[in-house]
Amino acid sequence: MTAPHPRHRRALAIPAGLAVAASLAFLPGTPAAAAPAAEAAPATAADATSLSYVVNVAPGHRPSATVRRAIAKAGGTIVTSYDRIGVIVVHSANPDFAKTVRKVRGVQSAGATRTAPLPSAATTDTGAPQVLGGEELAAARASSAKAEGQDPLESLQWDLPAIKADKAHEKSLGSRKVTVAVIDTGVDDTHPDIAPNFDRQASVNCVAGKPDTTDGAWRPSAAESPHGTHVAGEIAAAKNGIGMTGVAPGVKVAGIKVSNPDGFFYTEAVVCGFMWAAEHGVDVTNNSYYTDPWYFNCKDDPDQKALVEAVSRASRYAEKKGAVNVAAAGNENYDLTSDEITDPSSPNDTTPGDRTVDPSKCLDIPTQLPGVVTVAATGAKGLKSSFSNHGLGVIDIAAPGGDSTAYQTPEPPATSGLILGTLPGGKWGYMAGTSMASPHVAGVAALIKSTHPYASPAMVKALLYAEADATACTKPYDIDGDGKVDAVCEGPKNRNGFYGWGMADALDAVTW
Repeated sequence: MTAPHPRHRRALAIPAGLAVAASLAFLPGTPAAAAPAAEAAPATAADATSLSYVVNVAPGHRPSATVRRAIAKAGGTIVTSYDRIGVIVVHSANPDFAKTVRKVRGVQSAGATRTAPLPSAATTDTGAPQVLGGEELAAARASSAKAEGQDPLESLQWDLPAIKADKAHEKSLGSRKVTVAVIDTGVDDTHPDIAPNFDRQASVNCVAGKPDTTDGAWRPSAAESPHGTHVAGEIAAAKNGIGMTGVAPGVKVAGIKVSNPDGFFYTEAVVCGFMWAAEHGVDVTNNSYYTDPWYFNCKDDPDQKALVEAVSRASRYAEKKGAVNVAAAGNENYDLTSDEITDPSSPNDTTPGDRTVDPSKCLDIPTQLPGVVTVAATGAKGLKSSFSNHGLGVIDIAAPGGDSTAYQTPEPPATSGLILGTLPGGKWGYMAGTSMASPHVAGVAALIKSTHPYASPAMVKALLYAEADATACTKPYDIDGDGKVDAVCEGPKNRNGFYGWGMADALDAVTW
């Protein structure tokens, strides 16, 4: 079940003939004006052959004069410096820049964040949205009318009862003092389900590797992916009688835009995203992407080693400042504890080629970084999604991410095995992937933080795992029913490679 590799690769395009990757839903009488296009983030002047680099030095103070002179001498221009973690973002047209500055006293590591010159080559997105039919919309509205307190589209959200979020909402919707940051492709804060809970002060555009605080810069343009907006709605769509309901509909949600117009999540942007979250009181970050251009970053490569170090420092700093970092496990049905994996997609910003990697030494970042909550996806029948990566000791927890409706069909009145979410322009639609599982866990973490406002990130994670519903391995796992085992699960009921500590539990999050 290997899927194509869009930059926000956690949202899966279900293979043709199995299910539609995404749909749009319109509610009559609801504003559907497209969100204003965000202003492009200011870019540092660079010629057509420039690359972006991270240079890692000792944290805690500004780069030394020696390092600054060496960067300039090697043809580099400093874009910004995150002194608290010792990460410097540099642009240079010198192809030997990283090799040169690695020899400088005080430089711990340095590497190119991309293999394509600035700006990166354009790519195309995967999957064409399909409008939700009037018959299904009418059925959803009729069903919600029978269920007191439900939003009009809530009957299509099989994922909420799967984690007992519907029961949790009877006790608590979450606290407005809690903010979840969606580090992603941008969030349309004008959406009627997102606007009531949007935290503008914690939102920013980090695409250039430094914060752009222009009003609305966190929004995706009309040509950019709706991915981040979908994720934001899954987490915190308001319970307001308009459309759908988020896992934590009473908390705030922020948009930290880190993917460029071509859909790439480069290291300097991701570092900026974590640092912004750290400095703006964010309680939970959701990370439904991998850091481009390498699916796995191998520490024996000096460039990739520097990228791992930079993102590691930033994510650790965010946790130190109070944020729980949640990330999607990936959509390739990889066993992340296997001895080797063939990666056909890297580097994805120039010409990828097959390479064999050891996933214990070559890391998917931020997913496999220490301290990050790694989330696997399940479908409407509660089984590991056909595409979800897995691995004993790597997967921490599971949550609904959807699956082909042919494989895991939900109970009526829900009709799609995918996950409903908000889309830019006042729309709603379905997507699937571990991208959709991660925000469920981020929402549950936000409910835990709402219940225990003084809990540290370590305590929130401990409660998240302790409250999860233990789920035994699926053996044999033959999701498509063709008589062949599609993946192997290892470990006991309360900690295994498919479901980690188990299925996230929103009800326990508001009652423990």
